[in-house]
Amino acid sequence: MSADADAAALRNRMLRNMTGALELYTVYLGERLGLYRALAQGGQATSAELAARTGTTERYIREWLEQQAASGLLAVDDPAAAPLDRRFSLPAGHVPVLADLDDVRYRAFNGTEIVRAARSLADLVEAFRTGGAPPRDAWAPEGRPDYNRATFLHLLGRSWLPAIGVVDERLRALPSARVADLACGAGWSTIAIALAYPLVHVDGFDLDVDVIAAARRNAAEAGVADRVTFFAASADAMSARYDVVTILEGLHDMARPVAALQVARDVLATPGWVVVADELTEDQFTAPASLLEQYHYGWSVVGCLPAVMGDPQTAATGAVMRPATLRRYAAEAGFADVEVLPVDADTLRFYLLTR
Repeated sequence: MSADADAAALRNRMLRNMTGALELYTVYLGERLGLYRALAQGGQATSAELAARTGTTERYIREWLEQQAASGLLAVDDPAAAPLDRRFSLPAGHVPVLADLDDVRYRAFNGTEIVRAARSLADLVEAFRTGGAPPRDAWAPEGRPDYNRATFLHLLGRSWLPAIGVVDERLRALPSARVADLACGAGWSTIAIALAYPLVHVDGFDLDVDVIAAARRNAAEAGVADRVTFFAASADAMSARYDVVTILEGLHDMARPVAALQVARDVLATPGWVVVADELTEDQFTAPASLLEQYHYGWSVVGCLPAVMGDPQTAATGAVMRPATLRRYAAEAGFADVEVLPVDADTLRFYLLTR
């Protein structure tokens, strides 16, 4: 390819990417304002009807509907009709992705996540210069969809953990097992374990006070508050003996992953296991890389790595946690064995750590 053709192709790529980013911002609006859910539940609507359903302003809604239809996210019955007469609908195949929070295919949270990432970019420019971390944004749980809610509730206890024979057997057995869930976030992994294994007690740990408050509300609504306890604390706060410790899509986000693994190892009962799920990456750096690898690197640059750079002892892992890196961390923490598990988990890779 000539240099001119290469430049033209890259220019077109930038246009596509810019359009995609803007589309995610409009998805954020649709999710936060309940527009997708209103169309899914109430059926097709004009801009005035959708504005009335959602308590919004017709002129804003009209522009959003036209943009969504132009992008192929919504359908319009008659594009040639007068603007106020056009009726828009959410195609059946788009409902699980944009409107159903309980479906594992739900992805409207992508709009929220990209908006959250964008909030820190100006500060991230300065962090690149100083080597520190940008100021931490508030988690802002109100109105924020939990990106892993449906995935954990549908798959963690029903598919992923049952595929790990020794762990599944212990969680179903008496005496009742005790589980620690590190970096539990809003608690959906913790809750999913409790729902799938009615004999166990699960303790969830996360540093964020606000997210732990949300996790407690979620556990109460799920009916497992009697067997789930949440702590706004790090792994260092674990004092009980645990049969299983889980770190699900959280180890790469820890400033000191080896220290966390050491604590997890120290509190294990005999026998006991640490289950780690982290990003499904290539075994080694490649360029150009797969789309999934590009995705992980993007989050690593704008989110995962900056979040830990304020710690002077940070491991600075980033989101691209390769198996060799995890094996090294586990060995430094004193684990005798790390097994890569044959768990089919889409964008995650599962590991079993034993003493």
